[in-house]
Amino acid sequence: MTGAHAAFRRLTLGLFLLAGLCLSSAAVQASVQATGDFAAAVQALDAKRFADKARAIEALAATGHERSAVILRAMLDGRLYYRKRDRRVVIAERLEKGFRISDAVTGEPLGEVGKRKVKKISINNKLRKQLRATLARLSLSHRDPRVRRQSVQEMLATVSAAAVPTLERALARETDEEVAELLRTALALAALDSPDREERLRALRVLEGNIQPEVGNRIRRLLERDSDAAVQAAAQRALTAIESKLKFYEFLETLFFGLSMGSVLLLAAIGLAITFGVMGVINMAHGELIMLGAYTTYLVQLLMPNHLELSLLVAIPAAFLVSGLFGIAIERGVIRFLYGRPLETLLATFGISLLLQQLVRTTISAQNVTVANPQWLSGSLEINAALSLTYNRLYILCFALLVFAALLLILKKTSLGLQVRAVSQNRAMARALGIRSGWVDAMTFGLGSGIAGVAGVALSQLTNVGPNMGQAYIIDSFMVVVFGGVGNLWGTLVGAFTLGVVNKFLEPWAGAVLAKILVLVFIILFIQKRPRGLFPQKGRSAES
Repeated sequence: MTGAHAAFRRLTLGLFLLAGLCLSSAAVQASVQATGDFAAAVQALDAKRFADKARAIEALAATGHERSAVILRAMLDGRLYYRKRDRRVVIAERLEKGFRISDAVTGEPLGEVGKRKVKKISINNKLRKQLRATLARLSLSHRDPRVRRQSVQEMLATVSAAAVPTLERALARETDEEVAELLRTALALAALDSPDREERLRALRVLEGNIQPEVGNRIRRLLERDSDAAVQAAAQRALTAIESKLKFYEFLETLFFGLSMGSVLLLAAIGLAITFGVMGVINMAHGELIMLGAYTTYLVQLLMPNHLELSLLVAIPAAFLVSGLFGIAIERGVIRFLYGRPLETLLATFGISLLLQQLVRTTISAQNVTVANPQWLSGSLEINAALSLTYNRLYILCFALLVFAALLLILKKTSLGLQVRAVSQNRAMARALGIRSGWVDAMTFGLGSGIAGVAGVALSQLTNVGPNMGQAYIIDSFMVVVFGGVGNLWGTLVGAFTLGVVNKFLEPWAGAVLAKILVLVFIILFIQKRPRGLFPQKGRSAES
């Protein structure tokens, strides 16, 4: 019995091994067959008739091979060629004197060839449309939800009843809610072309308030061609809801641009608010101190060509030091001899502004220079299809608030801040108490000038950097300071954001130039009623 059991076990093990070998052989044969089908489908793209190419595209997509999308994308982009000597299908990258080619089936590099050694596989508009639809269909099963989302968005403009089965299968297996919502939108858009009236009404209920750009366009076309009264009413109701949402998001976008403009005004004016409030000096060279900060950013990028992402962070303290030192030199060399003579101070600082402009023209360039944006400042934060916030303006808004908070801490929590406040409220009493008002003036002017330099770093990411860039902000800075209250930081904050938002809301209605004129007229009328601004400075000097 023992020998019989052993023989039975050996026989069973042998049968299992034989079955495994058969299954393995079948799997290998199927794999070879699939690879052969894929290679044949790729080679069939090199057909003479466009109809044959269309069938080859569908056959290639049906193989499910991972390189199918790569090959079809190359065909759509005009990068699919065949090598003349053996008609091997290749993907070509254009070089100066030829092409760098790789095998379409395997991706194997095949070296460089001359322009006459290969020929492009031609396509027409019908095939382009088919390729886009096929690529979108292949992308619907991609593992990355961002790719699937982009694929559905590309399909929205041309979705039809033929795509419904594919979309329904994609929706059944979709796990990302955002992609699923786009798929439901695509199915509803396809249903707008249905001959069934009830199906069109259901689709309009799904699309009501949807702010995808293609939705509004398709509903408008439906309104033009569909004569059914119920469908017309439902389409109009859906379109009204869409337009209402779009207006709301347009308001939010304008508000964001107003706040970003206000943050620029805040950075430009906050240094002026300190020097004007403490020293009573009208510094017409303040704009040029902003310009020096922008040029410092440019020079730092030249010194750090391989570290663009870090250069902006290095430029912030560098610009503060450069503009601050220039400010101290201006105060010690010129302004301290002109206290109590505002007209002479105004003329002297205006002359300094011209000297600084000429210094930049002579030492760097008379033309505008380019300051690159780091990668983390490029692009935008997409909230939805109707609202996106650019990263550079979003970061500058946050940066302006951080600078404001840091300056507030310096003035409220440090000995320098205490002395600055004492001098600004009553200079004679502060000097009687032993405060060196001359030293405070120099440090205050340097602090305000350094913040102007930091403002230049921010502005270099938004506008052209040139010798005259500071002149565009000096008038706006004075308006902010006068409107908010001379020497009051909170007044400068409120004034900057108020003027920025008002300006942006007026621009679509009145235009950029007239909007600035209206803001100026408003400030003139306002200071007739409140000469010391929104938040007047306190103290005996302020009262006088």
